[in-house]
Amino acid sequence: MLLLLINYKNIISVLKSCYTCIANIQENIMLAIRLPLDIETRLDNLAKSTGRTKTYYAREAILEYIDDLEDVYMAQQRMEDIKSGKTKPIPFNEILKDYDLAN
Repeated sequence: MLLLLINYKNIISVLKSCYTCIANIQENIMLAIRLPLDIETRLDNLAKSTGRTKTYYAREAILEYIDDLEDVYMAQQRMEDIKSGKTKPIPFNEILKDYDLAN
């Protein structure tokens, strides 16, 4: 006999979030993401109204914004490194001189 203990708070929180999967069949890579219900609804409506899949739009959104997210993360890390003394900033005038752009 198998006894399952259910935490109803967890079930309710899962039901409040919807899951969308993004799959790359060629490389067998899949990503499951939790979306707020309102975003899941919007994504579903967009997909239905355009004849494309939710996966298509989720993939497009990630591809569109990942460069920006990486840039922001890198800038935050560099700022922390400067504040902690791990890295020294390079004055802009030195960069211009190094690349022969001073004039």
